[in-house]
Amino acid sequence: MAMNLNGYPVFKGLQKPLEFMGIRGRFLMLAAAAIGVSFVGFIVFSIVLGKLAGFIAMLIMAAVGIATIFIKQRGGLHNKRRDNGIFIYKNIFKR
Repeated sequence: MAMNLNGYPVFKGLQKPLEFMGIRGRFLMLAAAAIGVSFVGFIVFSIVLGKLAGFIAMLIMAAVGIATIFIKQRGGLHNKRRDNGIFIYKNIFKR
């Protein structure tokens, strides 16, 4: 939906997080890292143990990385650690 502002089109809805194949925002870098690590793992395992072992290792590393991302993504893009309990801060403003 475009609106005109001083003759220039302004597109609403551009404030949404970046999404690619169901992976949003900051998790895209983690997905790229997981795929990169799995590729390096394939190279290392294929040199050491053979191509079949390298392929299996690559699949396992990529699956674990992507599963971890989808599990963390459920918490939200801006999830933070939340501690339960009552915290008493004493003498914060004393010198």
